[in-house]
Amino acid sequence: MLEILSKIRHPHLVLLLGACPERGCLVYEYMESGSLDDRLMQVNDTPAMPWFERFRIAFEIASALVFLHKSKPRPIIHRDLKPGDILLDHNFVSKLEDIGLSTMVNLEDASSKLTILKETSLVGTLCYIDPEYQRTGIISPKSDVYSLGIVILQLITAKSPIGTTQKVEETIVDDAEFMALWDVKAGTWPMSETRELAALGLFSQNSVGRTPSGPPSHFICPLLKRVMNEPCVAADGYTYDREAIQDWLRENDTSPVTNLPLPDKNILANCTLYSAIMEWKSSK
Repeated sequence: MLEILSKIRHPHLVLLLGACPERGCLVYEYMESGSLDDRLMQVNDTPAMPWFERFRIAFEIASALVFLHKSKPRPIIHRDLKPGDILLDHNFVSKLEDIGLSTMVNLEDASSKLTILKETSLVGTLCYIDPEYQRTGIISPKSDVYSLGIVILQLITAKSPIGTTQKVEETIVDDAEFMALWDVKAGTWPMSETRELAALGLFSQNSVGRTPSGPPSHFICPLLKRVMNEPCVAADGYTYDREAIQDWLRENDTSPVTNLPLPDKNILANCTLYSAIMEWKSSK
């Protein structure tokens, strides 16, 4: 395993330079800006990371996971993804570390979502371990996806992982309540993009770790009170089913949620949420 890991090269994976199996030591490249966890918590009074760097880091870590999960001859699963394992260089480019603790797995077949690896003792940090892995001991690449969803929400909120998912789920459709969760030290977050990023974080967890009795709350149209077929963002920043909001706008100039005047009647397709809804429907 170490021989394979020492040959892995990706711009967002910390480079493994060497190992001492006798002492149980791994030697990685030096990352001078420390961990993402330290930066989010502003350890040693370091400046807060701006929101746009957090968006970039979410993309960088996702790309690293895709690379690991598509590795040949077998997928590599990190198993312990958390902000403390995401390191930053002098330019705040993020790289995933602790690949030495990862596992290579054999998929049962090309279409399988599970792996043949079943562990008797769990590996990882409790708050970031997906419930399916906790329940069955069966690990798959989706275990990393679950952890990534939590990390994404922490990038937005800079809060502990405990309870953050529930808070975001409860507030994501309400601008004021949702904004109250953001890390204000990161600057002026763009509402639409931040909501989409949060929805991605929630979906990463819902698609893996839980089988909810109903759809995620952000899939529900505020007007129809059911899952949207074609989600679109209106000028008030809220997402509605296209047909429902078009019918509303024919007779109203105010937001159906806030009752405040709308600056215009333009609507924009929410492609990220649409993809999440389609995948959720296909998994039922």
